[in-house]
Amino acid sequence: MNRAHLAAFGSGARRGMAQPGELVVRVVFYVVILIVFSALWSAAIQAGGGSIAGYDFPAMLWYVAAAEGAVVATKPRLIEELGDDIGSGVISTEMLRPVSIVGFRLATEIGEVAARLSFVIVSGGAFTLLAVGPPPNAAGTLLTFPALLLAIACNLAAQHAFAGAAFWVEDAKASWFLYQKLIFLLGGMLLPLELLPASLAGVARLLPFWTTAYVPGRLLSGHPEPYLLVIQLGWLGALVGAAAFVFRLGERRLQVAGG
Repeated sequence: MNRAHLAAFGSGARRGMAQPGELVVRVVFYVVILIVFSALWSAAIQAGGGSIAGYDFPAMLWYVAAAEGAVVATKPRLIEELGDDIGSGVISTEMLRPVSIVGFRLATEIGEVAARLSFVIVSGGAFTLLAVGPPPNAAGTLLTFPALLLAIACNLAAQHAFAGAAFWVEDAKASWFLYQKLIFLLGGMLLPLELLPASLAGVARLLPFWTTAYVPGRLLSGHPEPYLLVIQLGWLGALVGAAAFVFRLGERRLQVAGG
């Protein structure tokens, strides 16, 4: 990461901290999600005999805390915002910078999300600790921290790749709608992949979305599986490359069209 990217990261972090009202709303929303899922999973696991697909209630609640937290910390409509910037010509101006527009924007967004993530970790950790006690496994807990950062980076890179559709269509609302549904289901945000039908879980593992929510949730639920971080790193490289490729094609299109 060069000076420009470090400056962008710092700018994003300051921007995230400069919005206390938005932080409070996001944290409250996150805790409400944990309360609701706590009640739902408590009833479901009791009915299932004490565990479901290898997750007992404490493990499941820690899974939810990490998986939901990784997604809640990101902007809910980043794809739409990127699409608006593409449509309005803001991106065209930014392309004049002597740095990668995708790399610069990713650094800024990661800085902003990192600021939010600290509040999410504290609030979610405190709630879950009071509700079910400490995480099931110390090694898995330690692995969760880098996994959360990689999950956020994968999420942001994927959103940039999806938002690139706005270079060819009027806006990115359809891309945002599709992306959110993929994260909810195939990303493991709503359910661990072990609870999905085997065929659907197999498809999910072939796609990058499970790196954004399932991986940190799996690790924090008591499953210390370091290879998951390697998979995240691999997908992060692929997603950043995909986003850069889409934006490069979009830039060429703007040049041909005279934008």
